[in-house]
Formats: sequence, structure tokens, C-alpha cells
Amino acid sequence: MTDNTPTLTLYNSLTRKKEVFTPQDPTRVTMYNCGPTVYSYAHIGNARAAVVADVLFRVLRHIYGEDHVVYARNITDVDDKIIAAAKDQGVDIKEITEKYARIYNEDLAAIGCLPPTYQPKATDNIGGMIAIIEKLIADDYAYVSDGHVFFDVSKFDDYGKLSGNTLENLRGGDRVGEGEVARKKNAADFVLWKPELDGVGWDAPFGKGRPGWHIECSAMAKETLGETIDIHCGGVDLKFPHHENEIAQSECAHGKTMANYWAHNEFLSLTRPDGYQQKMSKSAGNVTLIHDLLKDWHGEVIRLALLKAHYRSELVWSEDLLRESKEQLDGWYRLIEAADPHPNRVAQIDKNYLNKILDDINTAEGIGFFSKFRQYINFSRQNDYKIKEQYKVEGMTKVTHHEETRAAEFVASANLLGLLQKDPEEWFSGGISDTDHALAAEYDTVRAEAVAAKKFGDKAAMGAAFSRSDAIRDDLKSRGLVLETGADGVSVLRKA
Repeated sequence: MTDNTPTLTLYNSLTRKKEVFTPQDPTRVTMYNCGPTVYSYAHIGNARAAVVADVLFRVLRHIYGEDHVVYARNITDVDDKIIAAAKDQGVDIKEITEKYARIYNEDLAAIGCLPPTYQPKATDNIGGMIAIIEKLIADDYAYVSDGHVFFDVSKFDDYGKLSGNTLENLRGGDRVGEGEVARKKNAADFVLWKPELDGVGWDAPFGKGRPGWHIECSAMAKETLGETIDIHCGGVDLKFPHHENEIAQSECAHGKTMANYWAHNEFLSLTRPDGYQQKMSKSAGNVTLIHDLLKDWHGEVIRLALLKAHYRSELVWSEDLLRESKEQLDGWYRLIEAADPHPNRVAQIDKNYLNKILDDINTAEGIGFFSKFRQYINFSRQNDYKIKEQYKVEGMTKVTHHEETRAAEFVASANLLGLLQKDPEEWFSGGISDTDHALAAEYDTVRAEAVAAKKFGDKAAMGAAFSRSDAIRDDLKSRGLVLETGADGVSVLRKA
């Protein structure tokens, strides 16, 4: 840490204000993000939470160094819905969880999310959960009732400090299936341990069973990061009851603050045909899966679309947003392709841009700043051209690098958000099949045959060759592919 270390500010959901981020230990900055319950495909709302956390991870690594930031994102691989899915399909729960955990990681990699430092699984941390529950029972924060263990919220004076809920207005803190109110002392008490279900359970001093949802994250955060972590992330839907309950059980068990900063991203919404905006949710039956979107859109397009609103603002999701994001990325890649930013050159992130990102991870403002890079690069290009022309007049040569330098800064700045990760040539040609590349080569061949036939006056052969080349071009165009032929007569394929 030096006097030149950038200053990051974050809106802390716990204090309800924006604060300068100060880690406990700048050589080991810790952050935790709630991962998925792996019984099905993840939706785009899950993706927003993951991308927001990923950008924060990247920013922290930029400030403190890649080796000094420890990020844990868990996998919940024991849950009533998982058990039910395994029973319905007649398979072991591991078959369900391993499949969807793998797909989740593949989907997040496709939209540019870095792998976390740790990805703990709930089933690997049952012992830690049991230890916390034992401590809570011993200290009279939890009680056993009819094979269940419940946390007694009346024993924690700070219950509700994150969400603002009070015991008087709470209507219960349970997830579906976590026990009947009749078993509880208070309606808001939440379950820590439940009896085994359909043969799924672990031995514990308070009875063979399975963990409640909330205790899982407390145990995994402690195991990977420690009893107090710097930043806890997640969607705003997790603020209550999940995060509120994490705080209660962790702080009562450890006698320490669980997390110093809490960062919550807002919901996604969809615009219905009638113009009404509706929150995206499984209960509303309007979720869009990451896995399905990746069939039609490049992951970087999806990522840019997710970053175009501030993470604490609602994001309206639509096909238009994706199309707009695709057009922007195409423009940026063309710009850096023309500028040739020399990727081996060490480039600095633009300070004005960085300041926008450091102000509570304001990706919307940061992306808006990219238009200035276009102006800077074009201005540098014009100046470089004038300098080169002047040297030509004087019979000298001059190589300038203003344009390339600005382009390199643009790429470095975009990389901080996980954007412009591809080489321009790969961006425009990536995902094109070998068959399509073969058609492009055939196009060049028949065009050459047409030119040769014209030279020898063979109109029939010329017409047939031109007809075939036109058919190839039209076929590719109908599938969103464009042929670009260079001066050497060699054509390359690009996505339209």
C-alpha cells in the first residue's frame, strides 16, 4: 500500500451509506459471494450477481494485486429441491449437483467471469456446520425441537440490522420446507438443522439430518476466509432472510462481525408486450437462462448488457439491449483492430475512467466513458497522419504511436470490466464452423475461375462461376456471416 493506492468507495448495505473501502489486511483482502443451488440451469439474474462480484474482484485485484485478493463463491449441493429432483429422476444427488455445478461454471466462464479463489461445496463442510450449531446450542442461541434445530432470533439484539426488519413485523424467516411454526418458539426463528430426508443425512449430536440453507454459507465463509470477512456480495433478494440469518448465527457463534461491507445488486426486470415491466423471477415463470442465451449471443455481449446499469439500479432486460451491446462491441473491436494497440505493450488504465469505476463500481458511467476513447483514438490517428505526411514532404520517415497508445489504454480499461478480452480477428471470426471457412475458400476459387473464364471469353463458364460465388455469399449472409475479400483475393469470414 502506498500513497498512490487508488481509493475504492462502496455502498455498504449494512450502514446504508457509501464508504471508503478499507480492508482488514491489504495483503489478504477477502470477499464472499453466494453461489447457486445446483439442481437446474442458472438464469440471467444469477448471472448479474456473478458478474457484479467478478467486476469487484477484478477491481480489488487491480488495487491490491492479484495474489492479495481471496474470493470465495460457494456451491449449495444439498437442498430439499436437489433431493426432490434426484428422487424424481431416480439418481443419486451427486449426479444432479455435479452436472449443474459444471454447467454453471461453464456458463460463467463464457460470460467472462474469473474463477474464484475458492469454490467450497456445502457437502464438504458439514462438519463445520455441525460445530457452529453445537456452539449456538451450548450458548443458548439455538434449541432442539422435534428433530430440528432452530436459531432463537429473540436472543440476538441486532437481528434485522441489515434488512431493517424487526421482530415485530417479521412474518417468518423460513425457506420453503424448513419446518412448521408449531416447532418454533418464535415465528421468525429459522432452522439450522433438519431430519434426514429420503436417506440424505449426516450424523450429528442433535440427530441425523441435513443442514438448513443459511448455516451453509456461514460455515463455508469461515472455512475459506475467516470469521470476519471484508466484503459479502449477493443479490438484493438474499438480504432477507438469508444474509440476515448468516449475520445472526455467525456473530453469535464467533463473537465477531461477520462482514464489514455488504454489497447487494438489484433485480432484473422484463418489459412485457403490454409495456409493463415485470421483475424476473422463477415464481413469475419469466426467467431467461444463461445457457439458452449463449446459444444465440456471445458471452461478452451478455456481459456488457449486464453492466450497462449501475449494480444498485434495476436493469431492464431485452433483446434490444443485447443487440445494442453487440453493435457497441463490434464498433470497439473495429476501432482497436484499426489502431493496432500492440498488446505486448504495458498499458495504463485511463485515470478519469478508473475514478468512475472506483466510485461504487459505477460500470454504467465507465462504459459511457468509452465514447471518449473513440474520440481520443481518432484524434491521435489524425495527428499521427499529419506528422507522417509532414515528414514525407521533408523526405524523412516518422513512426508515431499516439493512436496505438490510446488504443492500448482503451483495451486495458475495458479489460478491468472483463470486456475486449478477444483479439479483434478472433472476435469477428470466432465460432464460425470449418464448413463455413471451406465455403469462403470455395468462394475465392470460383471467383478466380470466373475471372479466368472472362479473360478467355468463356461466357458460360464465367456465368456459372459467378452464379456459384453469389450463391455462397447469399447463403453465408442468410446465416449472419459476411465475406470480406482483401487485395490479395483471399476472403475472410466475419459475423455480421
